Amino acid sequence: MRKLNPEYIERVTQFVNHCPYFELLSMKLLDVGLGFSLLEVNLAEKHLQPFGFVHGGVFASIIDAAAFWAVFSGIEDQSAGATTVDLKLNYLAPAVSGKLIAKGRLIKLGKTLGYAEATVTDEKSRLLAHGTSTLMILPGNGLAMDHPLPPKFSA
Repeated sequence: MRKLNPEYIERVTQFVNHCPYFELLSMKLLDVGLGFSLLEVNLAEKHLQPFGFVHGGVFASIIDAAAFWAVFSGIEDQSAGATTVDLKLNYLAPAVSGKLIAKGRLIKLGKTLGYAEATVTDEKSRLLAHGTSTLMILPGNGLAMDHPLPPKFSA
């Protein structure tokens, strides 16, 4: 079984955690490995809707990101990217403060599509949301970085 290169993961994580959308949401990619990911959002007032609960779009974003990284980690072609073509969510409990913790898990990866799920919990492991995502693999549309990355997989 192939193994992800730790140097690749470190560089990608640094890059992703400084992208404007992740910074806007205070979202962090904490860990990624073959077929899994771990992300968190430190909740603030900017995440709340008018009734004082976390906006559903925040849940959708972290589920989308967790599913994405679970799929992306397994794509063999280092020059390929992916984009979401379907995202389904179930909101199970509200959140008002603390952290959202998302765990992504790859379910199936083919040549053109990937399928993953993600769960969102709070710091007390209370299940807040669940979602699934289908992603289209995009050859030649990899990460838009200024510097080349080390090999994605270790020898």
